Amino acid sequence: MNRDQVKGRVEQVKGKVKEVAGAVTGNTTTELKGKVQKNVGKVQAAVGDARADAKRADSDRKH
Repeated sequence: MNRDQVKGRVEQVKGKVKEVAGAVTGNTTTELKGKVQKNVGKVQAAVGDARADAKRADSDRKH
């Protein structure tokens, strides 16, 4: 796993926790911030996944 993948997954978890906490407490602002954070984490993880796939494909071509 590369750094983007790890950071993205961590942001997804933190966002989900914030989203649930906002829903439980009725705080729509916190819930919305959690959803945004979760989605930012998904994008970051996807970028990391794409980089890992590209690196893997490049190393496969060299062998």
